Amino acid sequence: MGETTDVKYNEKGGHFFVAVGGNEEAKMTFVFAGADTIIIDHTEVNSDFNGKGFGKKMFLKAIDFAREKSIKIIPLCPFAKSMFDKMPDVRDVLK
Repeated sequence: MGETTDVKYNEKGGHFFVAVGGNEEAKMTFVFAGADTIIIDHTEVNSDFNGKGFGKKMFLKAIDFAREKSIKIIPLCPFAKSMFDKMPDVRDVLK
């Protein structure tokens, strides 16, 4: 079964996800706060995939997304906040 990490969004918000075999097994949701900022508000991983690094994969996808779109991230989600605390090299997108 193939694993992919991607993003779905519209003008209000969206989510980063990890899909396995076509099923979204992990999700990191966000909302836009103006034209140049997103707020990451929740992260969840299907319990069957705990410990597989899906949270980090979605977080890194969020960092790539922010850099590509020239936007900043406000991490309200405790997981996202902890990742920023652990990874100083990605704080360029932190608001």
